[in-house]
Amino acid sequence: MKTIYIVAVSMLLMTACENELDQTPPVELESSALTNYGGVLNAAYYYHTGVVTPQAVMGDFRADNITFDDEPPYPDFHTYNSDLGGLAVSEIFFRPFYSNLYKSILSANNVIENSDDATQIAEAQFLRGLSYFKLVVAFGDVTVNLSPTPDSSDLSILTRQPAATVYSDVIIPDLTNAIAGLDNSGLSSGRATKIAAQALLGKVYMYNNDFPNAKIALGNAVNAAAGAGVVLEPDFANVVTDESSEIIFATQISSSITNSATGTIFSGWFQGGDTKADEQNVTLSLIDAFEASSTNGGGTDLREALTIDVTARKGVKYTGGLDQDFIEIRLSDVILMYAEALNETSSPASEVLPLLDPIRTRAGLTSLTGTASSQADVRTAIAQERRVELAFEGHRWFDLVRTGNVDAAMGQSIDSNYYIFPIPPSEILSSAGVITQNAGY
Repeated sequence: MKTIYIVAVSMLLMTACENELDQTPPVELESSALTNYGGVLNAAYYYHTGVVTPQAVMGDFRADNITFDDEPPYPDFHTYNSDLGGLAVSEIFFRPFYSNLYKSILSANNVIENSDDATQIAEAQFLRGLSYFKLVVAFGDVTVNLSPTPDSSDLSILTRQPAATVYSDVIIPDLTNAIAGLDNSGLSSGRATKIAAQALLGKVYMYNNDFPNAKIALGNAVNAAAGAGVVLEPDFANVVTDESSEIIFATQISSSITNSATGTIFSGWFQGGDTKADEQNVTLSLIDAFEASSTNGGGTDLREALTIDVTARKGVKYTGGLDQDFIEIRLSDVILMYAEALNETSSPASEVLPLLDPIRTRAGLTSLTGTASSQADVRTAIAQERRVELAFEGHRWFDLVRTGNVDAAMGQSIDSNYYIFPIPPSEILSSAGVITQNAGY
């Protein structure tokens, strides 16, 4: 059931602006005029509905899972050069991603600074941390705004800040504060929770190669799961449904609420339902990955038929249509990251591989315990499980980048400039050039 309701008036007053980074609206609601920031907080959730489709396309279509292929003016997502920075593709994909995240951040800033409700503030800190994490992973250095009413006459505030600084000064503190301020009562209602903040913090540490801290945060989330009512979904067919028992955090989407960005919804892309992602778009590499899994340890991988129509080479994982929620964090993902963190901190294979057993058993596969012993072998096994378990969920490209496996997976040497995506040209223009473009674009 969709339980996050949007207060349209609050959203418009708090976020309407010409430049998404010019964060002072032309008609601004004074803080003193509000006594309940629930509507503003809902707006911070809502804007992520416009983020999920470009996020999913970037995560899988940029990688070796599925192909993006269309006539100009939209370049192939597998063309690793400056073409991706063109105005047409940037306005379709990157600007909705970019602008909606900054709108969410502005709404979160208002709640954090002005609300007197501690739970609202903690939820807003989670959403701001999540928003900045998505921005940094996609674009690298980004503009930082932590105020609900920045000085719009001072363009210097738009200067992009180093990604490392955004992680250390914004994302990690926000998620740490969210952990301290939240419980798990909002799990069934689509709200931010303590376990979601723990899991996201662990993921943030993974992206920074801080495996000791990742192990702690992810371990906390894994250990808290059962007590929070989060368990592995018994049937893989249900892992991405809105009722899945392993959802830790999802962006809720409903056909009764207008999405904050237009275009084909994310689930349609994987089903071949967009002209830029027609049928026959699933790669043979991904199909072969399921076959490799079925021979690695024995058994038949049930996930393949529940993920891909092999004959048509299109996705079948999503069945929810216009009401399909986008799962940002689910238990399988967290378990696999936890196993990876353990392996990268030199835990023995006998301790790491059993964590994969419930996921593999659900998929009809046998245990890998005893089949791999070296750290490199375990690393490969975990990467293999992540690819087939989380296919079409927006993780693959970002996993390849953070683990340094882009060239090996894509079968070509790719300039690291193209590991991240272009800043939308419209944002550069509207900032009078204070916001700069990423190298290579």
